Amino acid sequence: MKTYKLTAFEPTGEKILDESFESANDQEAKVTGENLLKEKGLDEKTHRCSSPAGKLILLHR
Repeated sequence: MKTYKLTAFEPTGEKILDESFESANDQEAKVTGENLLKEKGLDEKTHRCSSPAGKLILLHR
């Protein structure tokens, strides 16, 4: 399992979510990240999810 980093921001740049989670691969991490954002009502906020190698899995501005 790899550890992925999920962050979300307000328009002001304030970080409102900074969470790590584990997934087996990038595709699974993308789905997990999207689900976490939806559960927290942050899916329309600016967000990103990155892999342990620094690859962007999700990006929304």
